[in-house]
Amino acid sequence: MKRTEQTFAISFSCDREPAVWAMHKLVRIKKREHARSSTVCSAMTDISATERPVLFLDSGVGGLPYLRAAAAELPSERLVYLADRSNFPYGEKSPAEVRRAIVAAAGEAISAHEPKAAVVACNTASVVALQALRREFGIAFVGVVPAVKPAAQRSLNRRIGVLATARTVEDRYLAELIAQFAADCYVLRVAGGDIVSFVEQRFFVSRAAERRAIVDHAAALFREAGVDTVVLGCTHFLHVERELCEALGSAVHVIDSREGVTRRLAALLHEHQLFRAGPPAEGSLYVTRTAGCDPMRNDDYACFAEQFQLRYRGALPVRSA
Repeated sequence: MKRTEQTFAISFSCDREPAVWAMHKLVRIKKREHARSSTVCSAMTDISATERPVLFLDSGVGGLPYLRAAAAELPSERLVYLADRSNFPYGEKSPAEVRRAIVAAAGEAISAHEPKAAVVACNTASVVALQALRREFGIAFVGVVPAVKPAAQRSLNRRIGVLATARTVEDRYLAELIAQFAADCYVLRVAGGDIVSFVEQRFFVSRAAERRAIVDHAAALFREAGVDTVVLGCTHFLHVERELCEALGSAVHVIDSREGVTRRLAALLHEHQLFRAGPPAEGSLYVTRTAGCDPMRNDDYACFAEQFQLRYRGALPVRSA
């Protein structure tokens, strides 16, 4: 199995609107951009801004490999990870539900930690909510979307697989990516929600055979379709990447975005002069508060935190007004 890390630039288009409404909307957008720009400029002139953490967001533990990639490249940065367990999984929700959930989770984390930048380490949330997050908060956001363009550039037989959540597979944005960058390719889209749930709930108690079995169905579909490139369209899949690679075979390339997302994050910190100097900083893993959570889940999150060299700190503290 050959694996390739790629990034993909995000662009969104707006629906056409009547001229008067569009003009009013433009004025509101300009006001928000001015306010956001003022916030960023204020942070850039504040020396303490460099000490603020970088926030990573996902509905669960899927984004942790992205945090680890950033920690390797930016060891001095203080990284804070929030698993929005109260809304897991994002991939089975409607776009409106995902937007509401991640905007609320980001708001809690931003209020508690005042990050200087954030990584939406979730393909589903990036596809449907990245623009909403950028409008709502005065910090830079880096998102992750299916790497269809680099997959099309790499594929030799013009047959590509995309493994993603049901929400991403069904979303219009993925169809637009395929039409724009892989129109001459056959693209097989496979929803792997069972893999997401497995990683989140059974990863540390599972045996090797069980981890292999959970990816066998998707791998079989891709083998039968004869694809030579598979895009990992959900960050959770990286936890079973080895098993997936073995199931697909050595002739198939697997593409993800960790390296590119890390480069983009580093570029943003450099652009706004927000690099933190000094020795490596300890990272933290938090979860959102939820009623009636199984205490065993805390043990799972603690295990993930240890694996990714983070300190598990439990539920995100609520900051008093």
